[in-house]
Amino acid sequence: MEQNRVVITGLGTVNSIARSAPEFFRALQAGRCGIGPVTVFDTSDHRTHTGGEVARFAAREMIPRRFSLKRMSRADGMAMAAAIEALSDADLFEVPDRLRSEMGVVIGGGAGGMLECEAVYRDYLLGVGRGSAYSRFASFCCASSADRIASRLGLMGPKTTFMTACSSGAMAIGYARDLIQMNMAPVVVCGGTEPLCRLTYAAFNALQAVDPEHCKPFDKNRQGLSLGEGAGVLILEALSHARQRGARIYGEVLGYGVSCDAHHMTAPDPEGGGAALAMRRALDDAGVSPEAVDYINAHGTATPANDSMETRGIKAVFGRRAYRIPVSSTKSMIGHTLGAAGAIEGVASVLAIQHRFIPPTIHHRTPDPQCDLDFVTEGARPADLNIVLSNSFAFGGNNTAVVFGKFTDSGGPHA
Repeated sequence: MEQNRVVITGLGTVNSIARSAPEFFRALQAGRCGIGPVTVFDTSDHRTHTGGEVARFAAREMIPRRFSLKRMSRADGMAMAAAIEALSDADLFEVPDRLRSEMGVVIGGGAGGMLECEAVYRDYLLGVGRGSAYSRFASFCCASSADRIASRLGLMGPKTTFMTACSSGAMAIGYARDLIQMNMAPVVVCGGTEPLCRLTYAAFNALQAVDPEHCKPFDKNRQGLSLGEGAGVLILEALSHARQRGARIYGEVLGYGVSCDAHHMTAPDPEGGGAALAMRRALDDAGVSPEAVDYINAHGTATPANDSMETRGIKAVFGRRAYRIPVSSTKSMIGHTLGAAGAIEGVASVLAIQHRFIPPTIHHRTPDPQCDLDFVTEGARPADLNIVLSNSFAFGGNNTAVVFGKFTDSGGPHA
């Protein structure tokens, strides 16, 4: 039924290879690598020094001057920039007050304002601004990005923050879709944001989970992930509302699935049981058969455990057909953006449908017998995509899979 369909009418992103969705498409198609030296803080005490940094990011250059940047962290600024782009893309930036009072905001995150909190704490230890330390800490809450977007743009509908580690951005998309289907909002600004910060960088280095050069998803010689940063925002809208205002439609959110590994705080279930369950639930929710999936945007972190687990999970869901489905990891280009990953990869999935191509897995050189699927290692591949499955698997076994579809008037290719 039309009132139950949720479509995508706007896209926005900031990441290490692009400052906009159109630029992101071109960079993905070219297989551009955004992983290089980290400059936003000193990495000299760490074993690695690279990441997917948004180089020379300045929120003021991307956010109109009428919007205050007061108390906005790096994460808030990237989220706000991506939200403004997505709303402008959807022709919803200048809208009547009535609609603004109904529009929702759902943002996934992780470290939030930690980069700024680290600076406050350093000043505190040095005896600089001790009296204002508490208020400065409070200004950079980990869950502030949804607040900043809602308050600056005057959006008064449902507002929620998800913090389920690396699946946060995907969870935001799924929940936003639910809000629209339950008639709690006609339009929802959803996505995720994540900054590079010392705490995260040190933690993953302590786990020895970071590649000292650049990540190599699904490669036999992979040594770990590359941390990244950025934001991705999608505008989800009830189809009836989008039709009424004559909106351009990029695609459709057909369904999503959630599961828990119930296995370990950081390590995934090696057999991929939780991942497979999330994928099956997403397909069931979307009314899509495994045979209909044209492309899988993999979680693909390039850690030894994750990549082999995800490969097993895909095989468990798709059987022999798993070998015929193109699978790729866009993290090979932008790094692992943690709380923003599912959202940025959602943008990539929609761009793949719109522009009829499959982003490549770059840096892959040596096949791994345990990771033996079609990982699109030869460069971007032309493809007419109807159904894309996007995977996000997080610490704590927080798994989310989202199904995106090409929009059709007949109700979508739910074969």
